[in-house]
Amino acid sequence: MQVAIVKYNAGNVFSVINAVKRLGIEPLWTDDAELLAKADRVIFPGQGEASHAMNYLRQRGLDKVICDLKQPVLGICIGQQLMCKHSEEGDTDCLGIFPMEVKKFQPTRHEDKVPQMGWNSLSFLKNGNVNGNGNDNGNGNFNGNGFREAPEHQLERKNIDLFKGVKEGDFVYFVHSYYVPLHEEYTIAKANFTLDYSAAIHKDNFYATQFHPEKSGMVGQKILENFMAIDN
Repeated sequence: MQVAIVKYNAGNVFSVINAVKRLGIEPLWTDDAELLAKADRVIFPGQGEASHAMNYLRQRGLDKVICDLKQPVLGICIGQQLMCKHSEEGDTDCLGIFPMEVKKFQPTRHEDKVPQMGWNSLSFLKNGNVNGNGNDNGNGNFNGNGFREAPEHQLERKNIDLFKGVKEGDFVYFVHSYYVPLHEEYTIAKANFTLDYSAAIHKDNFYATQFHPEKSGMVGQKILENFMAIDN
């Protein structure tokens, strides 16, 4: 399997490379459009500032390359945020794969320090196929969990296997000042820091996590293994 990691001006890349190597895969770190398009899997990781990152991607034509990818793609941290429509960070227009607005945390308590940095638990995990009631495997539903009820046809999502073997309440590692709000169609996991937000999102062949699976121990390794096994 050929796994490509998008090369751009964002940090934290080498921890992702090492995490993929621990799976027995030698990844390719590249900004070459042809190599990205030919890869079996693409990871879009990073830590950085949204406007600088988007300027870099646009200058090199990588914004269009990423949006046109057909294989499974995994965004991590700012990768998730850049997949959205717009970010409050630098008032930045992003890739627009997900129609969501990235917002800055506005804590109301002194003890809630921004950025959120450390371990936090996952909930409302969506695994496998979502049935017509908006539930997956009996865990959670869209009512009473910060979601708006979605029309039934919007809930037909297949191959959402990113969290296979991951349990409600498992902890993963976060470092971020901005967040993606909950969305009834695209949120597949949520976390809470001052409010509930999207810890992971999914649309078609695009998957993304706000947390860092490469820094999240065995839980993160399982999520990366699941991503490699997705039959898109």
